[in-house]
Amino acid sequence: MIVSIGTDICNYQRIQAAWLRHGERFVERILSDGERCDFADLAEANRAAYLCKRFAAKEAVGKALGTGIGEGISWQDIEVRRRKAAAPQVLLSGAAQLRASSLGVEVIHLSLSDEKDAAVAFVIFEAR
Repeated sequence: MIVSIGTDICNYQRIQAAWLRHGERFVERILSDGERCDFADLAEANRAAYLCKRFAAKEAVGKALGTGIGEGISWQDIEVRRRKAAAPQVLLSGAAQLRASSLGVEVIHLSLSDEKDAAVAFVIFEAR
C-alpha cells in the first residue's frame, strides 16, 4: 500500500551557483559522510550533477515525509546511496526515521533521472 509520494526537480545551474558561492560548507550541509566519500571520488565534471540529484532526492523524501527539510528533519537525516545495477537506496536516520516509522513506512522507492539542465526525483513510501 502506498503511504505517500514526493517529487522534486532541481536545476543544475542553481546548485552549481550555490556550491560556488558557499564551497565546501554547502557540500557538508547537504551530503552525509558516505555521500561525501562518493562525491570526492567523482570527476570534477560530474560533481554538480551528483549534488543536484542528491538535493532533489532529499527534497522529494522530505515531501513524502510531509515535513519537507526543516521542521526537525535535516539534510543529514536522509542519505542516498548508489547501488550497482539497481535503483538508488534511501537510508533514513534521526528525525526522518522517526517520522517514517510513525507513518508506517516499510519500503522506500526512489527514482532519479536527469537531463543536461535538471534532475528529477520521485519517491514512493510503501507499507506492506
